[in-house]
Amino acid sequence: MYDIIVVGGGPAGLSAAITARQRGKSVAVISNDASGSGLYRAGSVRNYPGFADITGAALLDRLYGHAAGMGAEHIRSRVSSVLPTRDAIGVSHAADVSHARAVILAVGVEQPAVFQGELELLGRGVSYCATCDGRFFRGKRVCAVMRAGDAESEALYLESIGCQVIRLASRDIAVNGRESVESVTADGADIPCEGVFIFRHTVAPASLAVGIELYEGHIKVDGDMRTNIPGLYAAGDCAGVPYQISKAAGQGQVAALSAAGWVDGSRQ
Repeated sequence: MYDIIVVGGGPAGLSAAITARQRGKSVAVISNDASGSGLYRAGSVRNYPGFADITGAALLDRLYGHAAGMGAEHIRSRVSSVLPTRDAIGVSHAADVSHARAVILAVGVEQPAVFQGELELLGRGVSYCATCDGRFFRGKRVCAVMRAGDAESEALYLESIGCQVIRLASRDIAVNGRESVESVTADGADIPCEGVFIFRHTVAPASLAVGIELYEGHIKVDGDMRTNIPGLYAAGDCAGVPYQISKAAGQGQVAALSAAGWVDGSRQ
């Protein structure tokens, strides 16, 4: 178990990792490939203190190098869900689940479009994590929406534990059901099933941590970057405007200090 897991490898997440290591906490940063981010593709960054003109890629490389040099572990993977429990918080990524005493969300602002019926049936047949929820669908028919690079491995895992998996590549999908999932409509065809696993490159914050409170489309935090879920913090663009690198780095530092305090308290 880690002391702190940081979800996201941008300025907020890497600043958080650096500060957490300065406080002597074990840290893992779980993130997708940075080359897909808008900052990485920026040809010139001129408003980050100390760097008059630097490419986004070079800035991220320096931040990653700093965090790694401090001893932060980097796990390149897609996070599908954050699951608070009594004594820890589980972070599901690919086919694994890592645990920490505190988690910092620094996932940016990308908001993937949700399917009709997806949020209404989340937790009642709709899932984003085969490892977390696959066992509930052994011997049952499920649909797998293949929108992420690791979707095939997730689908194969579902099959390995006894699920009957129907792979869907359609972008026009509706999830149907009243109390639980009953079917999926894709390209005009109605497919009976008991579960739907949606594998996207990114997951919206409201779906990433069920029950997390939002404000104007962002994760709601207080001045210490705490969310409404104990032990869960947020920083950077996902926590609100302005979308600025310096602001994100500062919030990452505050979140790490708050999370470190939470970890120290949980050990007493």
